[in-house]
Amino acid sequence: MRFSLRQIKYFAATAELGQISRAAVELSVSQSAVTISIRDLEEGLGYKLFIRQSHGMELTDNGRHFLTRAYAILAAVDDARNMPQEIAPVSGELTLAATYTVMGYFLPDHLQRLSLLYPALRIRMLELDRDTIESGLLAQNYDMAMLLTSNVRNPAIQTETLFSSQRRLWVSPQHRFAAKRQVSFADIAQEPFIMLTVDEAADSALRYWHLHGFEPNVALNTKSIEAVRSLVANDLGVAILSDMVYRPWSLEGKRIETIKPVESIPSMNVGLAWRADASMSPAMNTVRQYFKQRYLDPQNPHGSSHR
Repeated sequence: MRFSLRQIKYFAATAELGQISRAAVELSVSQSAVTISIRDLEEGLGYKLFIRQSHGMELTDNGRHFLTRAYAILAAVDDARNMPQEIAPVSGELTLAATYTVMGYFLPDHLQRLSLLYPALRIRMLELDRDTIESGLLAQNYDMAMLLTSNVRNPAIQTETLFSSQRRLWVSPQHRFAAKRQVSFADIAQEPFIMLTVDEAADSALRYWHLHGFEPNVALNTKSIEAVRSLVANDLGVAILSDMVYRPWSLEGKRIETIKPVESIPSMNVGLAWRADASMSPAMNTVRQYFKQRYLDPQNPHGSSHR
């Protein structure tokens, strides 16, 4: 059984986006290239990865299992590409605070990589809200933080945004919006809206809703991203959330589609923060340079997106 990295990339993109046409656009290739790649991959594996439906491509049980392995392969290749050219020995301890969203949907993978690259560096993690993080940085309780830099208010806190995650409308495949390429806030305002409240998400949402002169028809406020995912997938409402927390399926295995609203929505910015007048320790510099290389290095083709 042989398969190529290109086949894995095309398969993963189709699984995430649910349609060969959308995967082709995302990958900047022809639809036929994606179709042929998936067909050859299925033939090589000896089983079907997708069920072809009228609304798009739905993963089979084998397809779901293979997707987990595909992600592991792509992550390993990404690690190899981003391996620092020179790894200087670094030791010591660093206290890194993080907000809920960043801790759950961004940091774990990077913490593992840092532990492999710098085994003598001990990173002590704390999950806290933004207000606590800001006051803790100023009081020197924590060395650095990883949070939504777009939410930081205190000018005494230095921030460095690593990437911006696009916010999109989430709907079920059965929703009347699912067949549309774009939807306006006037249309979204007529639908039951599932409002995420964790990490000041509701405050951020209301700012861009009010900017466009509309009010969401909130059916439920919840701190649980998985609750939002399940309610949307079961066609009980819609939501607007960032690509960083997007997954194509709910816990029940039901699909979620995304649509770009007509009106502009501010991205969710993620990055590092520290006290502006703090002296950078070797451990702090190591962590900062690791993230800068992965996300801000112009030679890194994966640095400008995160999904």
